[in-house]
Amino acid sequence: MDNDIFQGYKGQALEVLQKYQVRVWGQAHIVTTRGDFIGTVLPRAENDDDLHIVIKISTGYNIGIDIETILKMEEKGYKKASYKIPEKEFPKTPGLPKVKLFGTGGTIASRLDYRTGAVIPAFSPGELYGAVPELADICNLETEKVFAVFSENMGPKQYISLAKAIGKEIEKGVDGIVIGHGTDTLHHTGAALTFMCQNLPIPVILVGSQRSSDRPSSDAALNLMHAMKAAGESDIAEVMVCMFGPTSDDYGLLHKGTRVRKMHSSYRSTFRTIGDTPLARISRKEIHTIKTEYNKRRQDKKVTILPYFSKEVTMLYYYPGMSPDVLDALVDIGYKGIIFVGTGLGHVNKELYPAIERAHKKGVHMYMTLQTIWGYVHMFVYDTGRDMMAKGIIPAGNMLPEVAWVKLSWILGQTRDPDEVKRLMLRPINDEITNREPYNGYLVYQGGLPEVDDFVKRVHK
Repeated sequence: MDNDIFQGYKGQALEVLQKYQVRVWGQAHIVTTRGDFIGTVLPRAENDDDLHIVIKISTGYNIGIDIETILKMEEKGYKKASYKIPEKEFPKTPGLPKVKLFGTGGTIASRLDYRTGAVIPAFSPGELYGAVPELADICNLETEKVFAVFSENMGPKQYISLAKAIGKEIEKGVDGIVIGHGTDTLHHTGAALTFMCQNLPIPVILVGSQRSSDRPSSDAALNLMHAMKAAGESDIAEVMVCMFGPTSDDYGLLHKGTRVRKMHSSYRSTFRTIGDTPLARISRKEIHTIKTEYNKRRQDKKVTILPYFSKEVTMLYYYPGMSPDVLDALVDIGYKGIIFVGTGLGHVNKELYPAIERAHKKGVHMYMTLQTIWGYVHMFVYDTGRDMMAKGIIPAGNMLPEVAWVKLSWILGQTRDPDEVKRLMLRPINDEITNREPYNGYLVYQGGLPEVDDFVKRVHK
């Protein structure tokens, strides 16, 4: 059989397919030592191993079968898949809000090319309509690809480009903006845009998906529908993250861009507001506000765009026994701002004190945040905290570490004056520091306990 029909397979796996004359895209019945499997043989990415054959089973999930377990294979049918996403003209409906979608390279409404392992995005209005036709009932959509990068490659250059693009769209009179973004650093971009785009008259919604659209458990379509509805109809004119609420498909949540964090590597309900409650709950039918105070939508086109960012800021995550040469090295190579991520109420060991003093004398701006995620820095409680403040470290309230890094970078892009930097850092722009955390702003349930298990059984679906 022609090797072209064994896309991506090599070595031992290729020999097994050739032996039983089963092709890629063939519907195969596979008998193994672990039972029988029926599914479509999928291509392999060129860099994958040669010890497994991957099939898509009837549920839509992909499984890998160890070739050592295969006793017999038989091809029952054949249908080659097409990667092309169907495109239909996106209808324009009078009266619906005008929403602009910026693409940055996330996997919203995309499919996987199994041969290369690459994601094929659906991005034009026609492609999105072909993938998620419900969008036409929500808004009149325009799209623009700003850039195409994985979320781990998002950074200052992209933040600044997005902020400027948001300003231009607001001047044109758009009703809302959605930004498709990879989930890994979604909250970093949310914080950056909150500081760069102030006094917004419309919602700016960051949205992503944990699972690509070819998976039956994908959150892409629902997240996209929720984000478009929030952008077009919500009264909350802020930078927000829109993602799954519970693990079910019941509703999504709108999180403030400065108080949100990705909390699980693969759950669809990975994003949660830290130290506060979400702004709103959203479904395809309604938007239910949770918080009563927020920046409200306006009819004007005024917005303040402050596209500044310094690359001379870093975070230092403290660990027991940390040597002062770590801090000295950061200062020696030119960092002008350091966000400490300290233990407990905001602590590091005394061995770092001389290095902290040296950094302070060189004009390095240093702020303390917490490894605990929830809670406030309290450096007045113990002598160690007071000692560190005397040596130049400033407590950053309940600012999340990554938000503090973003904010200090944004500030040092504008000024290096220590008093002005401190004033801007400790003056909340959009709840990155709050006066108090509500009683329900910290909820972490420990499974295995009777009262918790009883509660989870009532709500888990």
